[in-house]
Amino acid sequence: MPPARHAPADLVAQARGILEGIWKDVCEEARGTTLLDCLEGALLQSVRAAVNSPTKSYRYVLPTQLAAKLADASLDCRCLQAARGGKGAFDARTVAHEVVVAFDQFNNSVLGGSPEPYVNNPLRVPEVSARFAGQQKNKKDWAALCEVLGAVQERGSADFTRTVLRQALMEVYRRLAQVHVVYPAPKRVSLDAAVGILRGFLAAASGGDRLLAVSSALSAVLGRRFGLYAEVRRGNITAADASTGLSADLECVSQAGETVLVVEVKDRDVTITHVRSKMADIREKQVSEIFFVAQQGIAASDRQAVLEHVAREFVGGHNVYITDVLTLAATALSLLGEPGRREFVREVGCQLDVYRSDIVHRRAWSDLLGSL
Repeated sequence: MPPARHAPADLVAQARGILEGIWKDVCEEARGTTLLDCLEGALLQSVRAAVNSPTKSYRYVLPTQLAAKLADASLDCRCLQAARGGKGAFDARTVAHEVVVAFDQFNNSVLGGSPEPYVNNPLRVPEVSARFAGQQKNKKDWAALCEVLGAVQERGSADFTRTVLRQALMEVYRRLAQVHVVYPAPKRVSLDAAVGILRGFLAAASGGDRLLAVSSALSAVLGRRFGLYAEVRRGNITAADASTGLSADLECVSQAGETVLVVEVKDRDVTITHVRSKMADIREKQVSEIFFVAQQGIAASDRQAVLEHVAREFVGGHNVYITDVLTLAATALSLLGEPGRREFVREVGCQLDVYRSDIVHRRAWSDLLGSL
């Protein structure tokens, strides 16, 4: 058997670097746009079946075998055990446990949280091939693994292998949307601490997602604590208000179904253009109380025009309030008191989960709560 080009320790290090590098690229692409598949047809479906298999051990196979193959092209990516012998045989268990298990743990156990997936019965065979299908309960997903790894080994192309691994990691990223993140429940939350973690949370760019979650959580807790309205309606950050049937990002609705107030959220300064365009929609629903909650308040260049427009709206029966989010939060959270602040930090996590915010935002909120 020709020797592998890497010793086990070197293979692990190389595979880890490859996996982390492609994962970083996938995450960056996902934050900027919609992920576009790089495979198609039956091969794409087989990758998806493997990564999302009900057989937990199978989910670890493609990241392990493909990262190892990219680290050492002489390896047979179908091989699971060095004892199999023959050309390209290697111990895939070492790569799985030292690279992919650690990756899984860092990413909220997105693959299932197995500490030793290659020790489990489904993978206690020499290789991923049709020869061992009879030992598998889940024959359909085993066939998917065989198809993918067989195609990679037959093609023998580093570019193709990288493309398949990238597609597998894209499917892993999509699984993250379903992952439950644990949000630590602080026993006490001071006003300074609450405002501090909000400042840290909102400092990162999110396309308005974090600001909308915070604004919705604050509105919900204020409504419940003070009996101001029965529910807060909102859509996803990517949905236009018109498509959701809402007149603004948030509608606070009474028990009788009347819109008590609306909240428009802006992750940048409020401009006169924002105010004019949004007020046209709000007038149709005859809502008299309107909040514009912005990241930094009114744009300096538009301040005079915005204030004059607000004054005209008042004459027409509309009370328009414009504030930056931290000023509003500091005032509201002081009025809510400590029980209300504890409820608020929990509600932010609920908003992030229910509206499927990116795992980056959910994990960031979890980490900030853990720092309290």
